[in-house]
Amino acid sequence: MSWLSILLSLTLAAPCLLADEAADLAAARAVFDRNITAIQERDREAYLSCYRPDARLVRAGADGFDLGFEPLAAGTPATGDDSWPDALIARDVSLSWIGEGLVYGTYRYTTWRGSEVASGLSERLFQRTNGEWFIVVTTAFEAGDGTLAPPIALVGGTVHDGTGEARIDDAVVLLRDGRIEAVGPAASVQVPDGVDVVDVAGKHLTPGLVDTHVHYSQTGWADGRPDARDMRDRYPYHEAMAALEAHPERFHRAFLHSGITAVFDVGGYPWTRRLGERTELAADAPHVVATGALFSTFDVTREALGAWLPDARQFVYLAPELRVEEAVRGHLAAGSDAIKIWYVIRTPGDVERHRPLVEQVFDAAASVGLPVVVHATQLETARVAVELGARLLVHSVEDRLVDEAFVQAAAAAGVFYCPTLTVRDGYTSLRHGELTDELQAQLDAVHPSIAARVRETTELTIDARMRSPAARAASAERDERAARTMAENLRRLHAAGVPIVMGTDAGNPLTLHGPSVFPELEAMGAAGLPPSDVLRAATFDAARAIGRGDDLGRIVPGAIADILVLGDDPTVAVTHWRSLEAVVRAGTYHLREHLRP
Repeated sequence: MSWLSILLSLTLAAPCLLADEAADLAAARAVFDRNITAIQERDREAYLSCYRPDARLVRAGADGFDLGFEPLAAGTPATGDDSWPDALIARDVSLSWIGEGLVYGTYRYTTWRGSEVASGLSERLFQRTNGEWFIVVTTAFEAGDGTLAPPIALVGGTVHDGTGEARIDDAVVLLRDGRIEAVGPAASVQVPDGVDVVDVAGKHLTPGLVDTHVHYSQTGWADGRPDARDMRDRYPYHEAMAALEAHPERFHRAFLHSGITAVFDVGGYPWTRRLGERTELAADAPHVVATGALFSTFDVTREALGAWLPDARQFVYLAPELRVEEAVRGHLAAGSDAIKIWYVIRTPGDVERHRPLVEQVFDAAASVGLPVVVHATQLETARVAVELGARLLVHSVEDRLVDEAFVQAAAAAGVFYCPTLTVRDGYTSLRHGELTDELQAQLDAVHPSIAARVRETTELTIDARMRSPAARAASAERDERAARTMAENLRRLHAAGVPIVMGTDAGNPLTLHGPSVFPELEAMGAAGLPPSDVLRAATFDAARAIGRGDDLGRIVPGAIADILVLGDDPTVAVTHWRSLEAVVRAGTYHLREHLRP
């Protein structure tokens, strides 16, 4: 038997006196609430006043137990000390009356300290001594990996389920074991006894956002893309890449802070393929689906300035001598969720010249059951990709307007189209050594190490290719022409019923992991997509594009409980996504402010 079981058995064996059970429970709950509030407010005096001030106080955890009040008082942080948690939420509080003047309780806690999130179970034994109630035993046991969140009910909000079905006003969404158990009007969904209620009256609930185009192997600045601007003399490329592998949580939290609960890493170093298993049930990271190294129609290690490592690669060159089937099977064995092709052409003849090897990749991927994602910014490469059976096209067709034959072929094939409308803007800012107001605002939503690099943009001299007024004007005209073409192609494909999905291409210079989602959503709206269609493109259809349409991207029973709480209605205006207030990930409720990287 545990020490607590022995204590309770001895207590129960004692003569049972008449007592007011309800009064004891209320008194213990008052001490509990004062204890939690003191931690949240960093009130040292109030915190210590909750514990029995003598040598019999017991504090226990996974490493054993300590006795006495004095060690607790000596180790308690001072008011304002950084050793207090940044935030604490207590849920699933349960109190049981043991006997007169004795109450046992448990609750599930979640704490945030910087980038660290911890959850677990804590116990309290409350005792009345000389007319006053104190905590006499306290424990805390951190939850192991895969521990599911306690049940909660989101009550009173308006549900937008992600599929375009009618909204549900005054809804109840019941979450249990990390999934959605029930959803419907309050009149038809009853909250079970003992389930914590989160009041979201007046708020709007949507599925978590799904970014179908990100890169964990890129930093969001020039140090991760020497081919865009060479900063290797100050920030060696291999050091930048080592930091990304060591600290993916910097991007995890930035994504969640911006409402992104699932991402598709479409091209990166081998370690990116291990993120999916680590994040599937994580409350502090998005789901990660990854392709691993992408297949390229040109030799990046020879032609792209330094954007590779000698002992690992994120590109597989489609050379004539490449054993394509063996390479694809290697991707499958290493954990790739899809195959990515970088179908880049330099001359008109390259489309057909590279096609045989591209076809081999498609055939090999089909033989092992992996879908194919294609980077196709030219109409002819996009046409081949659709013909060969691509699941997802990342990037807009930007060289010219799509024709009716392509539109109809894309619609008939059901290929997903990810326009990535804003990624070019980051390259423009980097070339000019300028930060837009939007980028300045985003720096509060990314890890400080990323923000520090981005701020150095304003210290850069303008790119040599941009120094003459004529060159700047020509560059601006090219960007504007491409933007017009991309927007019109998006409208044409959307009108034909081609499923559109949201993707940022996060990781490219000044397209930051996480907050870049807001200008991307707004660009999709500016291109002509109604706000309700943008919602579907960023949730349910995006989940389908990454192969997770069964359990992500919807607020329906059985789906994983990844839900956003917004202050304003995103079906009225795409700018309302910025009213994000809370993020539920696998059933764990986070206030947005607690997720700041």
